[in-house]
Amino acid sequence: MTAQVQRAALYRTIWRWHFYAGLLVIPLVVLLACTGAVYLFKPQIDAWEERAFTGMADSGSVSPQVQVEAALAAFPGATLHYYRLPAREGDAALIHLALPGKVGMRDVFVSPRGAVLGSLGSETRISEIAHRVHGQLLLGRKGSWLVELAASWAIVLIVSGLYLWWPRGVRLAGVVWPRLGGGGRLMWRDLHAVTGFWVSGLALVLLVTGLPWADVWGSAFRAVRVELGLVKGQQAWTVGGKAPPPMIAGADHGGHDHAAMLAAESAGAMPMAMPMAHAHHGGAQGPGLAEIVAEAKAQHLPFPVVVVPPGAPQAFGAPPRSDWTVRSDTQNRPLGVTVHFDARTGRETGRETFADKHPIDRVVGYGVAWHEGALFGWINQLIGLATALMLVMLAVSGFVMWRRRKDEDTLGAPPLPQVPARIGGVAVIVAVLALLLPMLAISLAGVAVLEHLVLRRIAPVAHWLGLRPA
Repeated sequence: MTAQVQRAALYRTIWRWHFYAGLLVIPLVVLLACTGAVYLFKPQIDAWEERAFTGMADSGSVSPQVQVEAALAAFPGATLHYYRLPAREGDAALIHLALPGKVGMRDVFVSPRGAVLGSLGSETRISEIAHRVHGQLLLGRKGSWLVELAASWAIVLIVSGLYLWWPRGVRLAGVVWPRLGGGGRLMWRDLHAVTGFWVSGLALVLLVTGLPWADVWGSAFRAVRVELGLVKGQQAWTVGGKAPPPMIAGADHGGHDHAAMLAAESAGAMPMAMPMAHAHHGGAQGPGLAEIVAEAKAQHLPFPVVVVPPGAPQAFGAPPRSDWTVRSDTQNRPLGVTVHFDARTGRETGRETFADKHPIDRVVGYGVAWHEGALFGWINQLIGLATALMLVMLAVSGFVMWRRRKDEDTLGAPPLPQVPARIGGVAVIVAVLALLLPMLAISLAGVAVLEHLVLRRIAPVAHWLGLRPA
């Protein structure tokens, strides 16, 4: 067997894997690219949704406490989770409430003069819907598995695509830029290959930085970190769409309020938001909401800045605290700051910055900020948008090539190689990817069993799928 024949067999084999993987996951990749592109512009979309609650006269302003009381009066039985400071003077404050009966959360907007201007359902905001589709396909945990499966196979698509793209000559046309004048099949092939080359690095970064959020990979990542003691404080990202449990085993507990946790355990449950009379009024009982809001303004933290009262739920599943929390929820994670104030004296009791986190958390934090388009502002957003558009172009060009090549009575898979390919090095790469990507390993095993025990044994199915020589 000549080297040329063996190279052709290997090329044909990898092409087949690339084809089948693309056919299965490209629809999900397009959906993830589109929803991700929407979420990139969350700050602008949120500002557009809140446009009716900005730019008001602030003369005769009432205290934050009065604003909260107005919001609670508009939604009887609701519980305060946090107060978001206005972005500018004259904008409404956002009061984040949990509605009674566990029917959801509500963002209530109250003017500087204390009038309730309107509200938005937290779960029905545009960016939140895009986020839930992007992470879970609106299917909960099972949706997260599908997203993780698509992301894992998308990595295989990129790696195999780079092999197929790899130039085997010295010409740059069709390798670095497409030959659009060629028309027909050549033009679509070049659009697919060249776009894949330019987007591969950016897409890999997006896929890898999205893995910590995935249910299976993120849970395994968390378990390994806890086991090895590579934890400091609470994990600042969700896993499978849900806040992870407190990461306490073998970890530094900095940032946890042990007094609040012990009090909650002795009471038999975690505390919820404290009554208005205790949580917001100052005086002998300690500082009220107005005093803490004033402290928050003095910190000059990146917007959005929220004030969490004692006993209210904290971010990312961290235990409730017995003190006040002022937190910047900026998507640019490296700029995030959390400050705690004593509920009795108003004295600052703790400050948590990005630099205080474990090095692993900082690496993930940079990745999350890049993934969400927040690390470098609008430049990051435009790069993310370009990445999403190129992924859609890959899907469109791949689909067109498939339809042009497909026979009527087959799926259109590339033909089997004339001789079996030697895939020793490729097998090592696949094994490494399977080791790092559990959903890829599970699906590979399932596909292998299904193909060899079922599909190859049914002649019409095997012919349609291209599993047998023509």
